[in-house]
Amino acid sequence: MSDYGNEVAGDRIARAVWMKASASDAYNDCVELARLGDNEFAIRNSRFPGGPALVFTRSEVVAFLDGAAKGEFDTLTV
Repeated sequence: MSDYGNEVAGDRIARAVWMKASASDAYNDCVELARLGDNEFAIRNSRFPGGPALVFTRSEVVAFLDGAAKGEFDTLTV
């Protein structure tokens, strides 16, 4: 994974095109994702768009989305 601890990377994240779920509410309470390249994605809290973002590989995001689709994290929201 790339080193995102410098200003150049921060600028790259700031210029990213962020996506969020249509189920997010009027206060932007949602997790946003952005593609950074062919194999990297950033994830951030939409309530703090200027805050930090976590960067994951494509395979890490695919594994997470697969688990979410299967309900593996449902117990975290009750």
